[in-house]
Parts: sequence; C-alpha cells; structure tokens
Amino acid sequence: MAQFDVLLLSVHLLATVYMTGLVWFVQVVHYPLFAAVGAEAFPSYERSHVERAGWAVGPAMLVELATAATLLASPGILGVTAPAIGGALLLVIWASTWAAQVPLHRRLMGGFDARAAALLVRSNWVRTGAWSARSALALWMLLEGASS
Repeated sequence: MAQFDVLLLSVHLLATVYMTGLVWFVQVVHYPLFAAVGAEAFPSYERSHVERAGWAVGPAMLVELATAATLLASPGILGVTAPAIGGALLLVIWASTWAAQVPLHRRLMGGFDARAAALLVRSNWVRTGAWSARSALALWMLLEGASS
C-alpha cells in the first residue's frame, strides 16, 4: 500500500477515534450533568457550551468527513464496501447532529428544559453508537490496508 494511503487511513482513524472518545465523554458525563447547572445559570452555560464545543468538535468532524470522502472517491485496495459503510455511518452522525442535537441545544439556550435535556441524551446514543462502529471500521481499514 502506498505511503499516502497509510497516512490517509491513519489521519482518518485518529479523527474518528478522537470523536468517538469525545462523544462517549459527552454522553455519559457532560450531558447528564446539565441538570446540575441550575436554572438561573443555565442559559449562559449552554451558550458557552455550544461555542466551546464547536471548537472541540468542528475541526475533527471536518477532517473525518474529508478523509471519508477521499476514501469513498478512491477506495483502492480496500474496495468500496468498507468506505461505503463508513460513509453511511457518517451520514447518520451528521443527520442526527443537525436534525436532533443542534435544535435541542438551541432550545436549551432559552433555559433548562428537563425534557429537552433528556431527549438530548437519548438521541445522542445514535451518534455514540455510530461513532463507535466507525472507530472499529476505521481501525480495520487501516490494519487491512497496511497489511496489503
């Protein structure tokens, strides 16, 4: 396998594993603690959360998207199946982000809403599962590609 391909798969794996670790932290630690912030401080807290989270997730999500698109465009020795499955999982993640998480965060910016916070935790399991599957797949692709 060409050195560029190993580099591409490595960067892809790093971005995906980073996002997987981050989404697990958010899922089991950060989101459940929203209820402990307090009603008065919550709108300011939520605005800060959204702003800071963007810096933590945006670059990695874009790197992951770009490397996934490159793998789909020229799958090479891996074939098309693994990159297509990874792309489908990434589509699920991005769709969930924009259809569920972003609107719920906008709603929470107006003040703490226990139902919205609970829905945020429940709906985020979609992304948590998809990113976990993507990490396993990205690792497999790197190992498969490097051994070829």
